Amino acid sequence: MLKFETINELTLKVTSTGNDVLFAKAGSFIAGDNPGGKNYNFEKVLLGPQNNLGQALFGHLARRVTGENLPLMKVHLNGDSVTYYANYGQHVVIYHLQPGETISVESENILAFSEDCDYSVRFIGVGVLSQKGLATSTLTARGANAYVAVLCDGNPIVLSNVMSHNTISVDPDAVVCWIGNGHCDPQVTADVSWKTFIGQTSGESYQFEWHGNAGVTVIIQPSERQSGLDVSID
Repeated sequence: MLKFETINELTLKVTSTGNDVLFAKAGSFIAGDNPGGKNYNFEKVLLGPQNNLGQALFGHLARRVTGENLPLMKVHLNGDSVTYYANYGQHVVIYHLQPGETISVESENILAFSEDCDYSVRFIGVGVLSQKGLATSTLTARGANAYVAVLCDGNPIVLSNVMSHNTISVDPDAVVCWIGNGHCDPQVTADVSWKTFIGQTSGESYQFEWHGNAGVTVIIQPSERQSGLDVSID
């Protein structure tokens, strides 16, 4: 059984009480603590975390084509232990998925996830508007021990319309992940007019929107990636 916790907002603490498997960003391990000799080891994941070789190969090719790179290592935990993971001082957010619940996350924002998560790469078809939007990594809870740890540049903002049924609108380059039952893909709205082509763009020409019937929780970072579509005439 695994348990995910955060330490000082910047470090993931993983407690293992048996023989467990963890997938983590390659090179993210920073420390470990266990009784007796070291009882955990690391293995490079060559294609992907899927158990099915065909699915792993497809996921690897899809990530190569879309830039949804996912350098992972497999951590084998053989007995009671505590291990710690971090990535360049980025903030860590933990989400415990309920069975059947899905998180869609940018691959660069994945720090770790437990073996109770089914991984896949999914096309959402908005890459023409954002370099980070053509494909997304998807993790779906298969069991009760489905944990996901994601990385944020700065303290995250969490928006949810599960209870309010409000419309959530965000900049795709600030989105870390979204969580819901099913895929809950956003709609893409674009504000492109003749002003865009003469350099009078607002800088917010496209957005992701989830409407009230989506039932989604969105995690946003206070930092925008360097991507997107810049159209103008000088």
